[in-house]
Amino acid sequence: MAATRGLAQDVGARAACDALGVPRASYYRHQQRPERSRLQVDRPAAPLALTCEEQRVVLALLHAERFVDKAPPEVYATLLDEGSYHCSIRTMYRLLAREGEVRERRGQRRRAYDHKPELLATGPNQVWSWDITKLKGPVKWSYDYLYVILDIYSRYVVGWMVAHRESAALAHKLIQLTCDKQGIRPGQ
Repeated sequence: MAATRGLAQDVGARAACDALGVPRASYYRHQQRPERSRLQVDRPAAPLALTCEEQRVVLALLHAERFVDKAPPEVYATLLDEGSYHCSIRTMYRLLAREGEVRERRGQRRRAYDHKPELLATGPNQVWSWDITKLKGPVKWSYDYLYVILDIYSRYVVGWMVAHRESAALAHKLIQLTCDKQGIRPGQ
């Protein structure tokens, strides 16, 4: 808008807006808009705003031993039950935010980061992974099950089988046949 304003002083608002492709309504609206800093400085304090002393009292309540691990809605409800009203829940959140304390207020132990187990193979036939996938059959509500064994190192399918049901006995049979086919001996 600064370029439009500068050009408008030389050639007029209409010609400047046409040349720069700026709608004239936007140009005039921008001319009438008060500066942001003036709005913030000239704004009077709300008549019902808490005084500094009242803000300190509310913060002291929120930091009190009995409320230190409670959320503002709980503090608000407890104080109302006791017959005392200091401010709204939103004001409590505003005061806590100003102090940088809007977070989980309960003292909790941080959980240590657990590393996910990672299977690492440096050569073929060291680590295998297997899965059973449900496949739709030729008839509605009928399924077949695809058993697959993969070598993690080469991603080669070392064994597979299609069955009509999922069973531990079938999985055991597939693993046994695959070990025989790949030359894997017990304990290897």
